[in-house]
Amino acid sequence: MTSIPSSSKVKLFGLDIDALTLTQTVTALCARVAQRPTTVVVTPNVDHIVSLSELPALRQLYGAADFIVADGMPLVWASRLLGTPLPERVNGTDLFESLCQQAQSNGWRVGALGGMPGQEPVLRAGMAKAYPGMHFEIQSPPMGFDYQSDAAATYVEWANESRLDILFVCLGFPRQDQWGMHHRTKLNVGLVLGVGASMEFVVGLRSRAPVWMQKSGLEWAWRLGSEPAKLWRRYLVRGPRFIGIFWHEWRAKHRQTQR
Repeated sequence: MTSIPSSSKVKLFGLDIDALTLTQTVTALCARVAQRPTTVVVTPNVDHIVSLSELPALRQLYGAADFIVADGMPLVWASRLLGTPLPERVNGTDLFESLCQQAQSNGWRVGALGGMPGQEPVLRAGMAKAYPGMHFEIQSPPMGFDYQSDAAATYVEWANESRLDILFVCLGFPRQDQWGMHHRTKLNVGLVLGVGASMEFVVGLRSRAPVWMQKSGLEWAWRLGSEPAKLWRRYLVRGPRFIGIFWHEWRAKHRQTQR
């Protein structure tokens, strides 16, 4: 398990979130690359919190990750309003880029599990351009991939045989985190991180929001405008449910304080 002391964690929405900056997170994770067993990292955002509130079994699995860092300004704002502030947002794409830079400098072997089947050559070329000289491998499972299937186990064998130091799982939530947690005792990989569409942002297959929107908590609006058919339900239907979850958390904390 992680060596981060318990005093640097924030209890929020049923999760023990690591109260770390992006720089601190990268430093802590790089220190784990050469260690075993596998270190699993999850990056909760608003959509994740809503799903975890609806599925206790998933929340238990997700919450057992070695590192939990907040990818979402609403989580940071909520932590401040609840009196247990997180230092900053640790965005999955920023984490992906920072760890790839570290891998490039240190000669670490990087792999990705995800991407659209048939798109592997494009992703390899994009990663080679973004991080020249970095060892990179990719496997793209078929659509509807079952993280518990026999086929899922073959990707564990691939990761181990490839002697990966870092494995980015780009299957989307919750499948990417379910796969990582379900197989982590069989994986011989330094780090396993679920990072969604981060690789596609980095190689230019999708455009990321301007920095000012990222910092002001409006990246969701950019993504909604970029992919409305895919994301409207996440942001316009499920997103507002987070307000009710926060209200419940605030009331519980307020009652506890009164006692």
